[in-house]
Amino acid sequence: MSELPALPVTFRPGRTRVVLLTAGVAIFVVITAVALLLEKLGPGERLSFVLTGALMFGVLAMLARVKVVADESGVTVVNIATRRRLDWAEILQVNLRPGDPWVFLNLSDGTSLPVLGIQPGIAKQHAIADARALRALAEAHAIKEPEDREG
Repeated sequence: MSELPALPVTFRPGRTRVVLLTAGVAIFVVITAVALLLEKLGPGERLSFVLTGALMFGVLAMLARVKVVADESGVTVVNIATRRRLDWAEILQVNLRPGDPWVFLNLSDGTSLPVLGIQPGIAKQHAIADARALRALAEAHAIKEPEDREG
């Protein structure tokens, strides 16, 4: 097995994040410039253009905020509009199958949690490496549990 990453560690889709934030800024700037350059627009219309640009940037920023933070006590999964804290014992399996849009965690309560912070979209090899690292961390922390029960 490869060496485990030092904790705490954050996994996020770096290239996707850069693309989303860059597009968001560009959209906001262009829509705001159009609002300021169109002479026939009134103040309310200009404001609606700027607010539309800000809304579009906000949506793209929310898409860019996804991440997974692993530390000694567990994992925090930040998806588009939700944040969930999990203890290591709650994670039974880390899956990234061919064709999956992102990693899924199989949990001890019988559910599966999507982890958008590791997605093979633009950087497939990076996502695979991150998924393997998270899987190794989950397995390493799961091994500690049976030892604790023996005592």
